[in-house]
Amino acid sequence: MMKNLKKLSLLLLVAAIMVMAAACGGATSKEDTAKKESAKQETTKELSGSLVISGSTALQPLVAAAAEEFMNKNPKVSIQVNGGGSGTGLSQVSQGAVQIGNSDVFQEEKNISGLVDNKVAVVGMTAAINSKVGIKDIKKADLIKVFTGQIKNWKELGGADQKITLVNRPDSSGTRAVFNKFALGGATPAEGITEDASNTVKKIIAETPGAIGYLAFSYLTDTTVTALSIDGVEPTAENVESGKFPVWAYEHMYTKGQPTDVEKAFLDYIISDEAQTALLPKQGYIPVTKMQVERDAKGNVTNK
Repeated sequence: MMKNLKKLSLLLLVAAIMVMAAACGGATSKEDTAKKESAKQETTKELSGSLVISGSTALQPLVAAAAEEFMNKNPKVSIQVNGGGSGTGLSQVSQGAVQIGNSDVFQEEKNISGLVDNKVAVVGMTAAINSKVGIKDIKKADLIKVFTGQIKNWKELGGADQKITLVNRPDSSGTRAVFNKFALGGATPAEGITEDASNTVKKIIAETPGAIGYLAFSYLTDTTVTALSIDGVEPTAENVESGKFPVWAYEHMYTKGQPTDVEKAFLDYIISDEAQTALLPKQGYIPVTKMQVERDAKGNVTNK
């Protein structure tokens, strides 16, 4: 009898322990499941918010195209892309008026500091002329004479008998700064027509006999104007990548402090493999990773 009671007590003790273990295990399992669900929801949380971006009109076509693709993938995100020139983009992002400032030049070149630089692409730039001028190549020395007003008619360079009309960008333009520095050797252009936006410059060149201006490759994707070779070197992506064609710039997207949330997600998209291999070449830009040379803020070029 006594033995039976001991056996019964032992069985009851074992059963109680098993019940307690199951209860604890069930609680742990529920906690783990809840944590996993929470993490899953956090990971799949839909991106939302808005961005205002301004600055370089040379970079504007790429950013606008990327913004359209990004908003298609993230319907709760709104992105507004404005031009205004590199100086405007840098000053506005520095003041906190926009989240991202686009620029063809380093912030140091506009005497601005403290911004976070995101190099998203490279773009070549060259002189562009009205297609009826009749030339396709120009010596750098002659290009300087054209823009400084020393050569006033295209017949002096073997072109049509047409008066040269200069189309410039304002001082705030990064395209102007890059072209002046690397195509004109730092020379100051003579007075001419001055326009804020690259697309307007292109339109004026196309419609004005004898006109010449300068444009990023991203605006030279058709035959409405003629892109000039310089010293026999064609303005192609391959020649920019190798360093043979010297008129090019990094395309910077500056933020005030480290990018957060929507800013970071959009910047990550632009430098993603998807955008770099498909979107950039289509829009006339070059991935930074393809460059065989690199350039610092002072304009010094070195091989990679």
